[in-house]
Amino acid sequence: MPMYEYACEACSHKFETLVRSGSTPECPNCHSTQLEKLLSVFATTGDSAKATPVMPGPCGSCGNPNGPGSCGFQ
Repeated sequence: MPMYEYACEACSHKFETLVRSGSTPECPNCHSTQLEKLLSVFATTGDSAKATPVMPGPCGSCGNPNGPGSCGFQ
């Protein structure tokens, strides 16, 4: 299940979601399926020794497909 970034053409909301094969993603804001797939760019640092670790956000902010409040880290 790849993760993709989208921009909703109806309400301009930008979001990322896991896309299962055979399913059509929809905007979590307005539920429209008129979406534009965005180009994902991964950030890197020049010196990995000085890189700070990336910590997860507050619980419920990771976009777990099981819904708000679900935690994929526990």
